[in-house]
Amino acid sequence: MDTINIMDTLNTVDLAHIIQLAVAPVFLLAGIAGFLNVMSARLGRIIDRARVVELRVSQLHDPDRLRVSEEEMKILWRRVGIINWSIGLCTAAALSVCLLIVSLFVVGFWILNGDILVGGLFVLALFLLIVALLFFMKEVQLATRTMRFGREFSVND
Repeated sequence: MDTINIMDTLNTVDLAHIIQLAVAPVFLLAGIAGFLNVMSARLGRIIDRARVVELRVSQLHDPDRLRVSEEEMKILWRRVGIINWSIGLCTAAALSVCLLIVSLFVVGFWILNGDILVGGLFVLALFLLIVALLFFMKEVQLATRTMRFGREFSVND
């Protein structure tokens, strides 16, 4: 009976320690979720703008205005591609963090040496997040550099 109680106590202590170790990656996961939310909102706004410009292009007859609108469409689709990469990399980072958390529990419960796996997943998640944020920065720079297209004009002007 004493042996069972000692084992239960050890398992509870081990579980508590594993949960403590998993808290930091969970916060990282919450941060990544926040980035994904921001990036998804930007993607939605870009697509909304592309719909407005596509409608304008279909109704324009002035070659100068048509050229400006078509150039804006090219930039909008480039932004869509960049933000999609950013979202994909951010999602991959989140999946890496999830695998890291699962690995912490598997390694802890089966008392395996998973230092390389856990460390590798953490580094991978951060690397993916860094690249995702670089893509995000590129998309924001492209958006601010092309603000001159933001002026609306009437199709009938």
